Amino acid sequence: MLYAIDNPATAANSAILLHPADSVAIARVPLRAGQSVQDITLLSDIPAGHKIAIREISLGQPVYRYGNLIGFATAAIHPGQHVHTHNLSYEELDTQSFEIPARPARPQKTSTKFFQGYRRPDGRIGTRNYLAVVAASNCAAYTANLIADSFRDEPLPLNVDGVVAFPHGDGCGQAMGQDTSQLQRTLEGVLHHPNVAAALILGLGCEVNQIEHYLGRPSQSETLHGLTLQASGGTRGTLEAARTQMKRFIEMAAATQRTEVPASAITLGLNCGGSDSFSGITANPALGHCCDLLVDQGATVVLAETTEIFGAEHLLLARARNREVAAKLLACIEKYKAYLRQFGGSFNDNPSPGNKDGGLTNILEKSLGAVAKAGTTILEDVYDYAERITSPGFVFMNTPGYDPVSLAGLAAGGANLIAFTTGRGSAIGFPSIPVLKIASNSSTYRRMQENMDINAGRIADGDSTVEKVGAEIFETLLRVASGERTRAETLGHHEFVPWRIGPFL
Repeated sequence: MLYAIDNPATAANSAILLHPADSVAIARVPLRAGQSVQDITLLSDIPAGHKIAIREISLGQPVYRYGNLIGFATAAIHPGQHVHTHNLSYEELDTQSFEIPARPARPQKTSTKFFQGYRRPDGRIGTRNYLAVVAASNCAAYTANLIADSFRDEPLPLNVDGVVAFPHGDGCGQAMGQDTSQLQRTLEGVLHHPNVAAALILGLGCEVNQIEHYLGRPSQSETLHGLTLQASGGTRGTLEAARTQMKRFIEMAAATQRTEVPASAITLGLNCGGSDSFSGITANPALGHCCDLLVDQGATVVLAETTEIFGAEHLLLARARNREVAAKLLACIEKYKAYLRQFGGSFNDNPSPGNKDGGLTNILEKSLGAVAKAGTTILEDVYDYAERITSPGFVFMNTPGYDPVSLAGLAAGGANLIAFTTGRGSAIGFPSIPVLKIASNSSTYRRMQENMDINAGRIADGDSTVEKVGAEIFETLLRVASGERTRAETLGHHEFVPWRIGPFL
């Protein structure tokens, strides 16, 4: 619940108290030392989004935001003081003990909302109708771009969205095993994606990641073709051969038309990047409300970014369908801890300088705001990175918090839409999936309006509510699924970065 959000800012409403148990409030606007805020005289300047102590906090005492622990005071903190990295610690919490209440059987949901989508032979629904050129390795990345670029100025049928390239820096010089397997799973997911009508897998010919791995399946023989530069005459010869094949694919894709499909066909990937303190107050809760509406329609929503649920996983464990699902979520976190230990890192390395400038002190605080994206429904299942998503409802995927890598995993899993919240601002997109940008504050929305689709900052401004903005996101996603372009699409953002485990050889 939000308290004291009105417009314009006054001494009575210039700070936001998120929970009655909290020991800090959040500055809605920049505040000056000496200013009175809710009967508290500020002892220092407080930037917008940063925390103000609202009661005495002794050395070593816990500090609460969202009604949850976000750290311990490293010095005595007095009412009116700025609370941030200089006086708030990070400590890893124990979440191994959890209880799963009895859950009723998952009900069948019937959609009452619809959109215009593309039906694929495997039953999945596309929100776009792209043709893809996927590099098997870095050695084919440049040529993949050349092929896609060669169609940029050519007229295409109205129902063909374009030819898009998936270049990347991997595919060779890496060990066989989990690293190569994960890359192959990722590339398979973007090759055989509901938003892709047909695809070309392109290799050099001698790399670790051979194109033969992707070919030879009868069900995909008409929609997937492979070429190597070494067998096709080098860069120019491969470009000519690829253009001939892609023209056939364009004719095939042109025969597929949009038809009315239920909203249950949506698989929405969730991501946040460049988060600030307002993300957990405005954009993420609003997106969470949208997710509840989608789940009620029988759709799938996919929370990701394992590094940004740490410290808030107890909130997700309490929503798990059963102990098996809860154990899978904890296994993701333990696996990620082991991964970080290889490099001497911790989850608290996650908050970036921009996150901290925006008022987020540590990963506990960041995660508590981040999980709000997923709404309030039951956690139905947990998936590994780039694993095909098959369960309806709210699910989780194990991905890094690094935005382009997270988006690649969600895409490979089958997300046909992505909703992306941001506080500091982000310009990322994806080659074959619409990415809807939701700004957490009005300042970022105004400064980056060409990149932002929805301004959730109106909630903190007192001009709207979580529920109203959530409903706006829901309706916008239905229009985007039917073909309306997002700002990232209009600008041509096509970022693609698979998760490289290592080592290089």
